[in-house]
Amino acid sequence: MYSLIQALPLRRLVLEQGPALLLSLVIAELFYKFHSFLLETGAFLLTWLAIDFAIQTGLQAFARQKQ
Repeated sequence: MYSLIQALPLRRLVLEQGPALLLSLVIAELFYKFHSFLLETGAFLLTWLAIDFAIQTGLQAFARQKQ
């Protein structure tokens, strides 16, 4: 996590990772009831990964279309 914060500029963290993090938290809170901290944390992190992947793919597609 520290490496992520150090590697990305603040603007990218706020505009790309912020929404992905918040959406992942909401999904995890509403739907993940495994009664295990480890399983819920893993599911949350995988959700964050999937949402971030979707955001990055969408941004790349938008950038290609714009060219």
